[in-house]
Amino acid sequence: MSDKRALLARSAALASISVAVVLVALKTWATWRTGSTAMLGSLADSALDLIASLATLTGVWIASQPADHNHRFGHGKAEALAAIFQVMLIALSAFGIAARAVMQLAGQGETAAAEEGIAVSLIAIALTFALLGWQRYVMNRTRSLAIQTDHLHYKSDLMLNLAVIAALALDQFAGFGIADPLFGLAIAAWLAFGAWNGASEAVDDLMDREWPEEKRLAFVEAAARHPELSNLHDLRTRTSGNRDFVQFHVDLDPAMTVEQAHDIIERVEADLMARFPDMELFIHIDPEGHIDEPDNPLVEDDEFAKLEKDT
Repeated sequence: MSDKRALLARSAALASISVAVVLVALKTWATWRTGSTAMLGSLADSALDLIASLATLTGVWIASQPADHNHRFGHGKAEALAAIFQVMLIALSAFGIAARAVMQLAGQGETAAAEEGIAVSLIAIALTFALLGWQRYVMNRTRSLAIQTDHLHYKSDLMLNLAVIAALALDQFAGFGIADPLFGLAIAAWLAFGAWNGASEAVDDLMDREWPEEKRLAFVEAAARHPELSNLHDLRTRTSGNRDFVQFHVDLDPAMTVEQAHDIIERVEADLMARFPDMELFIHIDPEGHIDEPDNPLVEDDEFAKLEKDT
């Protein structure tokens, strides 16, 4: 990660920590005043957001460190590990909120001071909107997985705070007594859904999942702009944090000198890396007509031939 991108990612993490500290303080007071399960769920979410944002800051700081002798591919997976930690916290929070809501449905507890709880929720919505705007700006420039997961938390916070407002209003102003625990259960389900999505993305990163098909196709199309290349095969792609890794085999005329082949590959690499920034690229040269091991299940057909067939 470049110094500028690392600073941007850290600024987003610090901003989320600051917002979380303010919201935890406000919601602690509001939970004490209202006794609302929905507000308790909102407080628990903000408290976990604070812990998760600290994990995010740690993750983006480690991921920004340059490759070293023990981590020659860099430290990008630190962001996925931070995301997994956040997911675990969200899942625990969802379980606790659901348990409290079930107890309230059984007749234990009631809400009060709806106006104060609603005021706190409105402040939380305003602060969250401001934070989301800054996170979106940073995400567009860094592709940070940890910031993306943190962004997911705060997007869900908007719905969560609206749910708190609705629960308190229905409970105390409309006389719908079970509104608060029902909204508490809905919030728990929302958090669990967000945890599942966040876990899926983090696991994909840790397991070196191939690029999405459209991105993979765009890469092959870019490589096909070089007519000196033929039979691009055994293409493998992965993403680690904010950095991409790509390798493939390509055929060149066996009569070429090593210097001629090297010059061609240098030009291809420079062009592809300009089109796909923050990528580490490895190209293996095969002599034209070479056949890879037939028993290797990962050997792939000519990507250029697939491209021509599709078009």
